[in-house]
Amino acid sequence: MNADDLATALTTGAQGWMVLSIAAVLPMLWSFTLVLHFARPYVVRFLQNLTLRFGGDVWWLSYVLFRDALLIITLGLSLIFLMPNLYLKGEGLPITAPIATLVLFWALAVKLVRDMDDDPAIFRLVSILLVIASVLYIVPQVYGMEGADQAYLGDLPKMLISVENLGLARPILWGCLALFALTGAGIFGWFVMRLQAPASSEEETLPKAA
Repeated sequence: MNADDLATALTTGAQGWMVLSIAAVLPMLWSFTLVLHFARPYVVRFLQNLTLRFGGDVWWLSYVLFRDALLIITLGLSLIFLMPNLYLKGEGLPITAPIATLVLFWALAVKLVRDMDDDPAIFRLVSILLVIASVLYIVPQVYGMEGADQAYLGDLPKMLISVENLGLARPILWGCLALFALTGAGIFGWFVMRLQAPASSEEETLPKAA
């Protein structure tokens, strides 16, 4: 083995190790994400018992910061499931992981365009989306990748791993990529409309020249 072969082996091995490590860590991130999200009623109830306004503001801002930062980190790490060279090759990944990433992106999009903390209906919608996304990832991760060596599961693990079920994995990946792009375009269009709205309202309030 020459130096080029060794470098290629190290690079390929390191890439596979990193991808599988991210896939193994994500269930914990999903668990923390759900815990922080559903801890909102407890945090609100705790804030109502605080007598110091400054302490309440610091507590609430810290909670929102950690909750939303964890959602963004989970989405950022989950983007590897939208890469065809990682999802359709190598050791394989949870087959519904791209759908989980897409649903998580939808939850963040709802939080971006609506105020979840002031609207109970939006909070319930985001909660449903997060639960669906977490189930779509954790179930195939546990019963597919982690349960691949469990003989009593039969063919179930192969059905839940992307490289073992390419007939289903390919349409899932490309469909999620298309919906991901459409969602991003929708968010961009929404912000463009929001930027144009103040300008038009200001023009309406300006006095007309005689």
